[in-house]
Amino acid sequence: MRFSGILNHISALYADFGIGDLGKSAYDFIDFLSEAKQTIWQILPINPTSFGDSPYQCFSTFAGNPLFICPKKLVAMDILSPENIVHNITFPDNIINYADVFALKDKIFRKAYENFAPNAHFLDFASKNVNWLDDYALFTALKNFFIKERKYATLPEGENADYFYGAVWSTWEKGIAQREPAAIAHYRDLIADEINYHKFLQYIFYTQFAELKAYAAKNDICIMGDIPIFVAYDSADVWANPELYKLNKNGLPTTVAGVPPDYFAEDGQLWGNPLYDWKKHADDGYAWWISRISQALECFDILRLDHFRGFYSYWEIMYGAKTAKKGKWQAGPKHELFNAIYDKLGEIPIVAEDLGIITPQVTKLLNDLNLPAMRVLQFGFDGDAANTHLPHNFDTNNLVVYTGTHDNDTTEGWYKTATEKTRDHFRRYLNTSGENPAHYLIRTAMLSTADTAIIPIQDLLALGSNHRTNTPGTLSSNWQFRLKKDQLHSHHASHMAYLSKLSNRNKQ
Repeated sequence: MRFSGILNHISALYADFGIGDLGKSAYDFIDFLSEAKQTIWQILPINPTSFGDSPYQCFSTFAGNPLFICPKKLVAMDILSPENIVHNITFPDNIINYADVFALKDKIFRKAYENFAPNAHFLDFASKNVNWLDDYALFTALKNFFIKERKYATLPEGENADYFYGAVWSTWEKGIAQREPAAIAHYRDLIADEINYHKFLQYIFYTQFAELKAYAAKNDICIMGDIPIFVAYDSADVWANPELYKLNKNGLPTTVAGVPPDYFAEDGQLWGNPLYDWKKHADDGYAWWISRISQALECFDILRLDHFRGFYSYWEIMYGAKTAKKGKWQAGPKHELFNAIYDKLGEIPIVAEDLGIITPQVTKLLNDLNLPAMRVLQFGFDGDAANTHLPHNFDTNNLVVYTGTHDNDTTEGWYKTATEKTRDHFRRYLNTSGENPAHYLIRTAMLSTADTAIIPIQDLLALGSNHRTNTPGTLSSNWQFRLKKDQLHSHHASHMAYLSKLSNRNKQ
């Protein structure tokens, strides 16, 4: 079977509170997908974002992002009145101002929490998710407490990297930073109400997400979620499970993750995430990973594993390095991790993000696991007729083809800034004058032999570079894109429906 869908993160939806949420605009987007005869809605990670607002640097790999909670649905729950969600903030109409969004939503949510009486559903949620919820709620409450009280140390010079948000856990008081039982008991009592507030937010988030997922299923829409391979250092995951990562005696990373120089960045990408101690993971049967994937499957119909090649081997960079140029490849868990996951969870619908430096060994691992790989059309026009991202070189149908990903420029922006050699190859390959490049690249993706085609929402709307989602290797102006109100129209849906029928993809 052949399928297609749209890449559009929840944050990019239009909503009245400055950021996309799990309310009406999300349901409207599902209706749009259905009208467009699509069956996949791909989103980015849904976890609570940290410094830089990146969904790939989050405070938890298990928790949901409270900013995606829809305040209007809290009114429907009778824990807020309509007056409680009235505000006079004028948000930008096509970008996200995270500071203002957080301030407004935190004020609204704390009022809702005051009016909320824990019920059987809440208690059941807390019980079922105790393996991560207790640690996350305590972690977040502690972070807020230490920031408010200014009771945290300053990291040594050279170690206060930007990806460490304020009051990183290793700067807390020694007892609680090292999770001494007496310190945990003390703070659980001292900030009990704040802890419960964050449990409440997670209950609301996952309740709203489950309702949305059910609506998507009713309309035959599969949600593809994104699973980053690494976790943020300043996260509940690392604080609660330091033994699973390569840390020194002070709790700081010894080495960090990234990738060597590639298409996206000439200095490589220094992500800064701590690296897994894969031996420790293997010793307990990869229990943490099994738990992570199991929870993700409750949210998503399809999992996209980011940076798949890191499971075969990963780029290890010394902590404190300024760029990712100098590093070395280290062996990952390879088949062993996936065998452990499959033994516990059975067959799993996974898409492997296999971009970057891909060796024959990585390809063999992917093929052994029979996972769909990715192709990105923007990468194809370097003048090499043998380029694997060109459709005539697709050597299997077991592929997911994109015009571009969240890390690419929009197709309109890419074409305008590409070299003349690239534009010439593009024009000759697609037999076009170069006008409306996004249209031609979408058509090429849809008509390709790849089983699945995914189109970024910016390309469907033919938007320029100022609407791109992320520019790898940079810290400013990323993850801010969002749609304007009523920017999607029926003619966009009918165009995708036409291409879907023409290419024999999914709904007819």
